Amino acid sequence: MPSKSRKDAEAEVRSWGFAHVFTWSDGPNAHYTPHSHSGLTTHLILDGKLTITYPNDKEPKKETFGPGARLDVDAKRLHEVWMGPEGCTYVIGE
Repeated sequence: MPSKSRKDAEAEVRSWGFAHVFTWSDGPNAHYTPHSHSGLTTHLILDGKLTITYPNDKEPKKETFGPGARLDVDAKRLHEVWMGPEGCTYVIGE
């Protein structure tokens, strides 16, 4: 099944109630150190893979998401993210 176009994916994320929506790409093996955001964020994976962990969880574990997956991160929840060896493109809703 072909992946969604950027335009269709951004429209889908807007339909979930997010006002600020944009597509972002990270290069191979990019890494975001532990951080948080002031509001709820969502990520719709278009291409590649993204791995996330929540360092403050009682038993932190890493979860990996690929094309078609939706990942929501609660406001102010500390998280750390790694991109796969092929990088990752995703639509972000804030």
